[in-house]
Amino acid sequence: NKFFNEEEIGAEYGEGFETFRLDGPLKVDVDFLNEKLQEGFLKRIRYAMKPDEAFGLIFSWDNVLADSRALRLSSWQQLAYEEGKNISEDADVQSSLLYAKVDHVLRKVLFWENRESELERLESRLSQLYYENMLKLTKPIEGVKEWLDAVSTARIPCALVSCLDRKCLLETLHQMGLNKYFQAIVTKEDGMDSIAHRFLSAAVKLDRKPSKCVVFEDDLRGITAAHNCTMMAVALIGAHPAYELVQADLAVASFSELSVINLRRLFAHKGSTFMDVQKQVVEKSPTKRKLTIDTI
Repeated sequence: NKFFNEEEIGAEYGEGFETFRLDGPLKVDVDFLNEKLQEGFLKRIRYAMKPDEAFGLIFSWDNVLADSRALRLSSWQQLAYEEGKNISEDADVQSSLLYAKVDHVLRKVLFWENRESELERLESRLSQLYYENMLKLTKPIEGVKEWLDAVSTARIPCALVSCLDRKCLLETLHQMGLNKYFQAIVTKEDGMDSIAHRFLSAAVKLDRKPSKCVVFEDDLRGITAAHNCTMMAVALIGAHPAYELVQADLAVASFSELSVINLRRLFAHKGSTFMDVQKQVVEKSPTKRKLTIDTI
């Protein structure tokens, strides 16, 4: 039920996640990946000739590929119908349905239930309704398919991140005709604890260092997580107005406004290593001149 709860942003202080190897657990964080996923000699030559292939694109599921806001509201309406309840059309209530935790909505917003057993039953049913509605999706967000066609032609690898179940997500992608565009998928089964960890996992699966990845998000928390991972962030205006998305590196109203050249411009101003860790140079003040001759 993570998609009905507020997730942690992650990587605020460079913390990462653990992956297990034969010789024991390995701590993976932003700095580690930016160092270990550096391009080798042959890749540098290839990327010099085809610079677009050096990028990795990471797409969030919610409101980037699919209209998950409509799915959530529809699921709440169906639950209310089954329980014989009514949901107010008030803007604050509708916002709570989209962004607040389920138990908070049931207890403090809708005032439906306080008993733990009933809360668990309602939350479970709400998740079930969401998945059922999701499996009925046939159309992605407008302009997504054309944009994925463009980046696929440029041979830029793409990843999809979500906290949903992998089987259900793959089935929905197949129905929408988008499954062929993604070389990597990060889902609930990957066990990532935060938004940033999912982005880092996607970078590993794409074999691209985080500082060469671009995240497509519509949420402020996702944009913050991308920047914590040294990734670029492209925001889609919709759930949040443009003035709330100023922290994104680029904000667009739809995918139709994007072109592959936009990706190059995101990195063009400081070169390919502009987000790599660098040491700050402390300038020493010049020594004072001492007079060796008495001029008085």
